Amino acid sequence: MNNLIEKRNKIKAIVIDDSVLVRNIITDLLESDGNIEVIATGKTGLECVELVEKYKPDLVTLDIEMPVMDGLTALETLTSKNIKVPVIMLSVLTQRNAEATFKALELGAIDFVPKPSNETKLTLEEIGTLLKSKIREYFDHEVIKKTPRVKVKVGNFPEIKKETIKALAIGTSTGGPNALHVVFQQFPENFSIPVFLVQHMPSGFTKAFAERLDEISKIKVKEAEHGEIIKPSVAYLAPGNYHMKVKRKENNIVIDLDQTPLVNGHRPSFDVTLESLSAIYGSGLLGVIMTGMGKDGAEGMKKLKERGGVTIAQDEKTSVIFGMNRQAIELGGIDYIVPLEEIVQNVIRIIKERGN
Repeated sequence: MNNLIEKRNKIKAIVIDDSVLVRNIITDLLESDGNIEVIATGKTGLECVELVEKYKPDLVTLDIEMPVMDGLTALETLTSKNIKVPVIMLSVLTQRNAEATFKALELGAIDFVPKPSNETKLTLEEIGTLLKSKIREYFDHEVIKKTPRVKVKVGNFPEIKKETIKALAIGTSTGGPNALHVVFQQFPENFSIPVFLVQHMPSGFTKAFAERLDEISKIKVKEAEHGEIIKPSVAYLAPGNYHMKVKRKENNIVIDLDQTPLVNGHRPSFDVTLESLSAIYGSGLLGVIMTGMGKDGAEGMKKLKERGGVTIAQDEKTSVIFGMNRQAIELGGIDYIVPLEEIVQNVIRIIKERGN
């Protein structure tokens, strides 16, 4: 791990799962990193609450389906007791578990990873890498929050020919599922441009997440499919483990999915999507970067602004993790910094100002 985490004591973790095999696997994966120590394990949500109260850990990994008390009830109980501890959910790849996972995020879990099982396509090593990277990024962020911030003046680049807005790109990571729920509830029925959405999420969960957003949105939301023709008033969510690009095909613009190497540690990467969209839509692209760990999308937003597109960042106060958006702001790539609840109204304002 990097120097930020090395400056603190070992991260004290508790592992909760009804399977002794999974508990042992997760414990071994976590302790393979010398900066994490598993101080206790449990097999029910009730034990989770009791162990958290007793040991006051830095972190909990939590299963969803367990006897006596499930993971969701454990989260609700911790909240009711005003116990604040970062929780990462372990979720089996099923429709039922996907829905429960999104509910867990609404209840305060910071993130989730696929649970070791026959359903997941990830190896144990890949799950371990993903889990440890999420922990690393979370605790890095906690250190960064306490450091002085670079003050950046939000301004404009020299005047460039500005086209009407033809497409909207949104990128987010940790905290994104809940934030996007707010955003997509606010899109009006007459929102007439396509939306391209990158949410860092493991393979297999993005389809269920698109369906969840579609249920609460007045515009169509779907998981993007390779080769499909882009239509107005439709939001395309990048599938887990695929970069989402677009390309011209005859008289249409179509989705182009690929599995080229990870960018900024991610696939899908918001930077990859922004670069592809910018090549097609030019200054007619509007970009929004939201809550999330890391720096994915920061460079892409800066380049978009330089090309005459418009850029918006979610503000710090309404972000679960002020990371991706902070990086974009500090690079000077943001025109407007707004609270989560005001993103859509600013998008609509900008579209109107550009003459749509």
